[in-house]
Amino acid sequence: MESVRAVLIDIDGVLTVSWEPLPGAVDALREIREAGWGVALVTNTTSRTRASIAGTLRGAGFPVSAEDILTAPAVTAAYLAEHCPGARCTLLNSGDIREDLDGVTVLDEAGSGAVPDVVIVGGAGPEFDYAALNRAFGQLQRGARLVAMHRNLYWRTDEGLQLDSGAFLIGLEQAARTEAEITGKPSRAFFEAALARLGVGAEEAVMVGDDIESDVLAAQRAGVTGVLVRTGKYLPETHRAATGTPDHVIDSFADLPGLLRGAALQ
Repeated sequence: MESVRAVLIDIDGVLTVSWEPLPGAVDALREIREAGWGVALVTNTTSRTRASIAGTLRGAGFPVSAEDILTAPAVTAAYLAEHCPGARCTLLNSGDIREDLDGVTVLDEAGSGAVPDVVIVGGAGPEFDYAALNRAFGQLQRGARLVAMHRNLYWRTDEGLQLDSGAFLIGLEQAARTEAEITGKPSRAFFEAALARLGVGAEEAVMVGDDIESDVLAAQRAGVTGVLVRTGKYLPETHRAATGTPDHVIDSFADLPGLLRGAALQ
């Protein structure tokens, strides 16, 4: 921890719940910025664009801009440009994120019925009904690749835990006998993109998240120090059953400046 120069931060469940700031989070992020640590907000949120997320967070008092935010949709666009250039895609997602899918050709589902090259799965919502899932299943059977922005099974809102697209993704994979290519967390490429944006090495960064597997342990596998917070989707039973051990566990993001200062003083 002595060499930490940058902090990667999940948003939902760490800084906010249902976009409302968690206690002490605004002041903690301001303190981290003023101390000179680099900051990247790395999120699997697929319901909003980077600009929309930044505007909401600024309105709540967080010192952030759109340039500080790396989303699963933005990383997905870069992934498709590299691995599937020119691909025709269909998008199953709750929320309008096309602004962040720069360069991606998204077919109109109400159009000619052309078979896409790629089925992109984002975050779950009312759009994940039988008709939409069955349509995606048919496209996969006809040879389309399956690209998913994440595997999150659920997330926390002010109404409690809500089912996410990872639960549906498992069914699509099993039914179509295929395996999704994951572009957001927990993919190593996602963390590497955040590190490259900040200009730091993995050993110089910490990742703060409420999802022990996708946020913390995935970051640790990429060489980043992991910090688990006991907020958001954190559950003691999930912690106990995890496939590894976080480097650090704190009660909330409000405790992070103290952890970093302690490391700086060592």
